[in-house]
Amino acid sequence: MIKWITKMFSSTSKEENKQDNMKKYLIVGLGNIGAEYVNTRHNIGFKVLDFFAKKEALSFETVKLGALAEYKFKGRTFFLLKPNTYMNLSGKAVKYWMDKENIPLENILVITDDLNLSFGTIRIKPKGSDGGHNGLKNINLVLNTQNYTRYRFGISDQFKKGQQVDYVLGEWNAEEEAKLPERLETSAEIIKTFGTAGLENTMTTFNGK
Repeated sequence: MIKWITKMFSSTSKEENKQDNMKKYLIVGLGNIGAEYVNTRHNIGFKVLDFFAKKEALSFETVKLGALAEYKFKGRTFFLLKPNTYMNLSGKAVKYWMDKENIPLENILVITDDLNLSFGTIRIKPKGSDGGHNGLKNINLVLNTQNYTRYRFGISDQFKKGQQVDYVLGEWNAEEEAKLPERLETSAEIIKTFGTAGLENTMTTFNGK
């Protein structure tokens, strides 16, 4: 009888923990650390999270493998992560914080730049290849899966042959700078909607906007 009661409470506790974990979200903004990278196209992931943190009066704390801010909204907890591993080793930070906070794979959102989309274009997908992006390539390798949600922010491909690296690591031009605030506001809404309304609703609402 005692064993049965103990087992019942143990099962209930596990189910409650599982439900709690389903309310946790890891929002990863990809970028490179260092002042020289702050306003570059490749750092749009960092820029989105910095904008979100400022908008919600959050502070980033230096933690293992990155900078982390915590945001609570409608019963959910969002962990905003900016890896400090540099772009090519982003997976290490994602895996560490995913495991540490027991966050399910379906509750991860990775924000990254995309050369194949025109500036400011939004593309949210539940899975996919790395598309030549070194940050995504490393995350795929470390997690051993491509099945996590990514929010690709278009930076366009307006560069001459052989100048891709300079373009990606270059700063936004005046026209892009003028349009960024509206795109960042939309990005903040994407993060909230992903956690509260789910992936399908987020894609329907924002893709192509």
